[in-house]
Formats: sequence, C-alpha cells, structure tokens
Amino acid sequence: MKRFATLFIALDQTTKTSVKTAALAEYLGEAPEEDRLWTIALLSGRRPKRTVNASRLSEWAADVAGLPMWLFKASYDVVGDLAETIHLVLPEPSQTSERSLSEWIDVIRGLAPQDEAARKAAILRAWDELAGTERFVFNKLITGGFRVGVSQKLMTRALAHATDIPEAELAHRLMGNWTPNTTSYAALITEPDPEAGLSRPYPFCLAHGVEGDPADLGPASDWLAEWKWDGIRGQLILRGGQHHLWSRGEELMTDRFPEFARARDFLPEGTVLDGEVLVWDADAQRPRNFNALQSRIGRKTVPKKLLIEAPVILRAYDLLEQDGEDLRALPFADRRARLEVLLRGIAPEAPVALSPIVAFDEWFDLAPIRADARAAAAEGLMLKRRDSPYHVGRKKGDWWKWKLDPLSIDAVMIYAQAGHGRRANLYTDFTFAVWKGDELVPFTKAYSGLTDAEFNNITHWVRRNTLERFGPVRRVPPAHVFEIGFEGIQKSSRHKSGVALRFPRMLRWRQDKPVAEANTHEDLLKMLETYG
Repeated sequence: MKRFATLFIALDQTTKTSVKTAALAEYLGEAPEEDRLWTIALLSGRRPKRTVNASRLSEWAADVAGLPMWLFKASYDVVGDLAETIHLVLPEPSQTSERSLSEWIDVIRGLAPQDEAARKAAILRAWDELAGTERFVFNKLITGGFRVGVSQKLMTRALAHATDIPEAELAHRLMGNWTPNTTSYAALITEPDPEAGLSRPYPFCLAHGVEGDPADLGPASDWLAEWKWDGIRGQLILRGGQHHLWSRGEELMTDRFPEFARARDFLPEGTVLDGEVLVWDADAQRPRNFNALQSRIGRKTVPKKLLIEAPVILRAYDLLEQDGEDLRALPFADRRARLEVLLRGIAPEAPVALSPIVAFDEWFDLAPIRADARAAAAEGLMLKRRDSPYHVGRKKGDWWKWKLDPLSIDAVMIYAQAGHGRRANLYTDFTFAVWKGDELVPFTKAYSGLTDAEFNNITHWVRRNTLERFGPVRRVPPAHVFEIGFEGIQKSSRHKSGVALRFPRMLRWRQDKPVAEANTHEDLLKMLETYG
C-alpha cells in the first residue's frame, strides 16, 4: 500500500500529463503483478463494491476520534468528502502495516459476508495500522469513491511505456467485463488467451462537437454525413458461434436485448458492427424517442409484452471486423462500402439495418438538413472524414458531432441543494418551476451550466433568503429566472408537471428577466406536443 500511496500522491499533485504518465509507467513496471492488476482495474472504473454504508463509517470514525456526531457531520459538510473527513479526524495509528494494495483490497472484499461487529473490528484495525495517504486511499476504497485524475487513455499509454506493447493493442485487451477476480495480469496483459477475447469489443471511436462553421473543416467532398441518432451506442459482435452486445461504457447488454440473438441468422461469423440501438417503429419506418428505449434499459429479463411494445434494432454505421479481420485501419469510406455490401438486401425481420448516409454536395446544403433533424427523430448530424481510420477514443479532426441547438425554456428556481466534492460548500443543484395560472409547478432539476462565480453569487443569495429547510434542501422565494436547455421532452406520470426533460442544464442566469415573464406549463405542453 505504501508504493500505491506514493503513486497516488504523485498523480494527485500534478496536472501535467507527461509527469503522470511517467509516474504511472514506473509503478506499472515495478509493482507486484497483483497490485498492477488492481491498479489497472481501479483506473478503468473497476472498483471493489462498497461493503459498509456511510452512516456506519461516520459513526465509527466519530467514536474513535472522540467527536460528537453533530461535530463530525459539521466537519463533513465543510470538507465535502467522507473519506477525507475520516482521514482528518482519526488519531495517529499505533501500529504499522506492510500489506500490499491487493492485500488491503482482499480485506475490504472480505467484509461482505461478515456481521456488523466483525466489519467494525476489521475497519478499526485498518485505521490503526494505516497512516497518512495510505489511510486516505483505504477510506476511498472502502467508501467506493476512489478516483484520481487519470483517464483510462493515460493509464493505457503508461502501460504501453512499461510493457512495450502498442497502446492500441492494450486498449483492446482492457475492454470487456474482466475483473481482478476473473483474470490475472499475465492473462490480461502479457500473455492474453485468444479464446478469452471472443466476446471483447473494440475501443470506441468518439467524436468532438463541431466548433464554429463546419465549412472550416475543409472541402465538403472529403466528408460523409450521417444522422446522429438518440439511442444507445453499441457494438454487436458475432464470434465463436455466439453474439455479444456492448455499450460505449463497456457494459454488456446482451441479455437486455434478446432480439439480437437472431443476428446470427442473417450475418456471418467474425462480424463486428458499430451502431445505435433504437426502438424501431416498423410502420413509420423511423425510431421512437428515447423514452421508449428507457423502458428497456436496466432490465435483466424482458417480458414478451415489452418485446412487442418496444422492439429494438441496431442501425449500423460502421464495420469494424469482417470474417474475423480487424478493419479499423481502413479508411472510413472503405469500411462503409463493405458495410453496405454486407447489409444489402438483408431481410426486413433482421434486427440490424443500415444507417443511411445523408447526401450533400456543399457545406451550405447541410444546414437546413440539420435543422430538420428532429423530424427524422435524430439529434443532429455526424460528420466523418472519408479517409479516417477507426481511432481509439476521442481524437480531434476526423469525427465530429453537429448536434441541434438544445430546446430551452425560462424557469423559476424554487429549491436549492448543496453540491458534492469540491462544490460541497456551494448551492449548485436547483429545482425549477413554470407558471400554471398563479401557481409555480416544479418540472425539472439541473446542476450544471453556471460559472464558479455565478454559483458563488447564488449560494450567498440562498443562504440569506432560505424560507424553509427540508434536510439538505432549501426552499427559496421565487426571485430568479434561468434559461434551461434540454435535448428532449416526454410524458411522465412521476412528475407533477406531467413531463420529463432529457439532459436538462442551465444555459444562463436570466437576471434581465422578471419572474412573472418565465414560461408557463402550457408552453411545456406545446413543446411536448411538438417534440415529444
């Protein structure tokens, strides 16, 4: 743990990518293999599950520190992070420990089957053996909140430096649903089993948002355009007589969408498609809105009724593997041509269909097409350079998303709640309402979009003008109007307003607009009728 704590400090104390890469590469070249594996897991989001709830940890830490709970809670409110609060209030340890990172993680994982008394005893022993950053890291692991300013891309680059294995190859090996329980460092990194990779997706190629005028990207003839669908990005894999469906977030979704088992009847072995999972309206020949897809998300088993009511297909827009051959290095135009041949004449009952190219000759042709994207049930356009390979991750220059401007509505803030982490001392989470006659009806929450200075200003105002307190929530007088932007609107029986917004955020604080001129509930319903 001492070695890992030293690494944590090195990573936490710099913002320079080169310094972080060097520190991590050195660690990954010297640490025991079990610790290397867990470090890779932690930095790719595979943290051990929380085995003790926050309330118990708070009580035990306050007891060890000799603090009344009200003072511990007040300290937590100021610090804003439970692991750090515990680290700061606990007395110095009376012992030392030479256990490694992986050994301490085994301690944490071993708490799950124990009763509360045994869990408490084990954690108190750990607190009495660990000091400084080691204790802080342990607290982060046990609260399930371990994070450090290192992206998976940076971690993969450092691992490439430490092993001399190409970065792109490592990125592929690290994909999938592996955990330190199911593999070893050697099996994952240095001596991978080809059979273990049959279900493994490729790292997704991601796009940046268009900055300014698309015409600045160069000649229109160098580019292809597609619809940017509002679904779930996924890779459909057909290998080894099986099929697998992965989300962009490396979540295996195969069981949630059983329709794709039929893909093996229509597509050859050794095929990997990149596309969008959409609920498809066969009569209208267009996707339904994201609300229909939400009924399928999170379900491990899908009843027949839902399969009929919300059938899904994959709108494929890229071919990553054909007959077992990795095609990612080919130009996009070539991959696209192969995809069109592969899906030409595919049966209508197949769970896969080609995502169409949006034809245009000059950049000015695209603007009106993009403006009409919602009529096609799309969020905007994707622009892809014809000669671009399928990159690993987000690389500027070859793929761009040209989304529609968000829908927006002016609303009144009526509740405020403090944020988390570095924003624990600021009110950043707000509830907004619109007018329904003389009444303000809440319809959404938002917590992003303002500058730090604006959050500071609104925090001072909330503290001076709180009318009521409901736990962490403060009711405030209706005095401020904000423009709320969102990507979609849909009916909702769970909200008093009868609507729910997709990706709401604050576009601006309308200090120029009186509360009486905020939008109405009727305005929301009109938007629902138009865009829902």
